Amino acid sequence: MSDSKTYPQTPAASGASSAVQAAPAVRPPRAAGFLSAMFGSSAGRILPVFVLIVAALSLTANDFLTVDNITNVLRQMVFVSVIAFAATFVIGMGGIDLSVGATTALTGLFMADLILQGVNIYLAVLAGLLLGALIGLVNGLLIDRLGISPFICTLAAMIILRGVVMVYSQGVPLTGLSFPEFQWFGQGSIAGVPVPVLAMVLVFAVCWYLLYRTKYGRYVLSIGSNREAARLVGIGISRIQVSVYVMTGFAAALAGLLLTSRLEAAMPEAATNYELDVIAAVVIGGTSLNGGKASLAGTAIGAALMAVVRNGLNLLNVNTFWHQVVIGSIILVAVSFDSLSARRRAKAS
Repeated sequence: MSDSKTYPQTPAASGASSAVQAAPAVRPPRAAGFLSAMFGSSAGRILPVFVLIVAALSLTANDFLTVDNITNVLRQMVFVSVIAFAATFVIGMGGIDLSVGATTALTGLFMADLILQGVNIYLAVLAGLLLGALIGLVNGLLIDRLGISPFICTLAAMIILRGVVMVYSQGVPLTGLSFPEFQWFGQGSIAGVPVPVLAMVLVFAVCWYLLYRTKYGRYVLSIGSNREAARLVGIGISRIQVSVYVMTGFAAALAGLLLTSRLEAAMPEAATNYELDVIAAVVIGGTSLNGGKASLAGTAIGAALMAVVRNGLNLLNVNTFWHQVVIGSIILVAVSFDSLSARRRAKAS
């Protein structure tokens, strides 16, 4: 059994009922067959590409395999990864969230402003995280209750939130966040491991548990596979749909906390294009844009791949304008593979 969790398209409610109610939560491969299972899974298909890119950069960039650089790559991938793990649920359900980057910027700015005004740091952090969840809640309710397309709704949210960031900050960064309690979130360490990396691992663990060990994860993908069949067997589509957007909004706010703490400043242009990196990481990892299929391990590898590519291009002194070309090409290739896989599955059924 692979790490990727998939539900086939179910043509009838009766078939969906047996698939949804009887099937146990998907269990990741155990140690004995882990490698073989991984290489037969969505994560396994991207893993050889990741290894190949790492090998190539190791030969072409002298500083790539140093401890400092590897630590730097881990720190760089944290922000996108934290959001991408939650976004795996949204995309696996057949939705999309383009507002995550703007949410990251706004919540980071909100926390910074509260702290600079003298609000208790931990209360400010809590308020910022709740603001992110609230933004996700609004997105989810608009999509669910008004039937607005997730793409259009979250695109509008992205534009509105970016505007709010500029109005709120007047285009000026908020600096002076050199408070030890706040710096700890983005710069501290526990037993030598950076706190942001530990936060990333924790978010992965929580999402892994929800996807593979609970009915919640099974229901999310059942909705993505066949929404009508899921409704007919009694799955609370509205509740689950709203909850995944709340989860993504909260994750974006957490990324905002880690990023703002790391920089010791809230930048109006922070997290620009994060939504593209998140989608790329999730789709590259094997989660289907059509819904019904998701892989958290694949998302982790996809996020690592994005961070490694950006880091490698920097080490090779490639013009930053070309970075977008490379990332865009990766997204295009990933979506093309997803589309071809969907066609093959449709023909097979």
